Amino acid sequence: MTIPANVRSLLSGNGPKWALVALIDLALLYVIALLYFQGEVLFPLTLLVLGSLGTWIFTSKHGYSYRYVYPCLLGIMMFIVFPLVYTFSISFTNYGSANILSLERVKEIHLNKQVKNGEHTYTLALFQQNDQFQLQLTDKNDKDSIYTSDAFVLNGDPVEVNAHSGADAEGNKLSMREVVQQRSALGSVAVTLAGDTRLVMSSLREFSAMAPQYREEKNDILVEIKTGKVIRPDMTTGFYVTDSGERVAPGFSVYVGGENYERLVNDKGIREPFFKIFVWTVVFSAGSVLFCLVIGLLLANLMQWEPLKERAIYRVLLILPYAVPAFISILIFKGLFNQNFGEINMILEGLFGISPEWMTDPTFARTMILIVNTWLGYPYMMIVCMGLLKAIPDDLYEASAIDGANPIHNLLYITLPNIAKPLAPILIASFAFNFNNFVLIDLLTAGGPMMAGTTTEAGFTDLLVNFTFRTAFVAGQDFGLASAIATMIFLIVGFISWVNLRATRSSQEY
Repeated sequence: MTIPANVRSLLSGNGPKWALVALIDLALLYVIALLYFQGEVLFPLTLLVLGSLGTWIFTSKHGYSYRYVYPCLLGIMMFIVFPLVYTFSISFTNYGSANILSLERVKEIHLNKQVKNGEHTYTLALFQQNDQFQLQLTDKNDKDSIYTSDAFVLNGDPVEVNAHSGADAEGNKLSMREVVQQRSALGSVAVTLAGDTRLVMSSLREFSAMAPQYREEKNDILVEIKTGKVIRPDMTTGFYVTDSGERVAPGFSVYVGGENYERLVNDKGIREPFFKIFVWTVVFSAGSVLFCLVIGLLLANLMQWEPLKERAIYRVLLILPYAVPAFISILIFKGLFNQNFGEINMILEGLFGISPEWMTDPTFARTMILIVNTWLGYPYMMIVCMGLLKAIPDDLYEASAIDGANPIHNLLYITLPNIAKPLAPILIASFAFNFNNFVLIDLLTAGGPMMAGTTTEAGFTDLLVNFTFRTAFVAGQDFGLASAIATMIFLIVGFISWVNLRATRSSQEY
């Protein structure tokens, strides 16, 4: 029997591969469609591009050589490029706690708003018999008008029941405390009286006839049914507004162009703290790298000193700060630097009669941060320098000793030139790390002491990353402005790293 060519292809080694790729693509297309219909655009588009690229790589002979770098490319695109592009896109919107929804969702919220329809309000009493409940509604204006609903199950699902005049409720009448416990589920109950009057829960003790507050006209314009007042979506502010300009919450996210970047430049309450924090961030990062390098290199040379006995013990003790989790060390230092009860102020006051305000004075607070960060960072630099020092030939030092060179000459003309090139990338990486050292500032000072007269909350010890976090998630929750600041941080760190790398490359060529 002759087997058709297409069947032979499926039975060959390529069949399982094509089946697996098809299965993955179908699952990916399902996820993309699901995200797209929920209003997402950028992430589904990213998945579509990466999925198409992966399908081509793993099914085409021309893409064979790329299949080994594709996982790395996938990780870079998903966890580096996509967050950067997404953050950059948000920086051109007014996205924030007051403008977090889409226009369609805000319109839906307004259309779902209910207002009392008529003057009749009914007080409620709730009866329970086993798992069945009944509502007894009494007209507040006519105590003799009492309506009792049909029995229903109260589980939080939407319930439509009829109520009848003169019927008696069965079961035990629940206390107000028990009614309060059921208030969420009662909010899903709608009661229809004779005459088709529909009642819903309007307060903790009452049911009232309710009607929609707004009706929709063309171009997303809404009209208040009771008063005829018109509200329109304002695409510049991201709110529905009345004819008099009054905003109606909630707001929606809109494109604002470069407004957030203009605020960084033109708003004095943002520009000045941003510039101060930027300068402090650079000083903190450079100072941390410098102090850690100086102390680390000094201790590394000391650990290489032959006459020093028990060097192994000293080496272990000096590395201990690096072994202890950083947050534990930071919290311990926070207690030691306590202005009122800390041991450091006790010692300084006993010896010199001074008691620095470590947490409330900007200069002392920044000094404290540099001290703590140097303590946390010097062990790493010491370990690196110890490894680099061992790579320097001893013959160089022996020759310099014959020539009568002193330790300073050895440091300047032998040690530093030999470790500069391999140490440069580490210093650049350390600078970039400290530029975004969020945890240290957040645990030690929380950015304080705070600056006065700023548009957004800003502290004297804030780094740019802490300032961004506070803008996005603490004070005002202005995600658009925070994204603009984050974009600026990325550009600044990228530029500084590029300059350092160029300088390092130039120095290595000579």
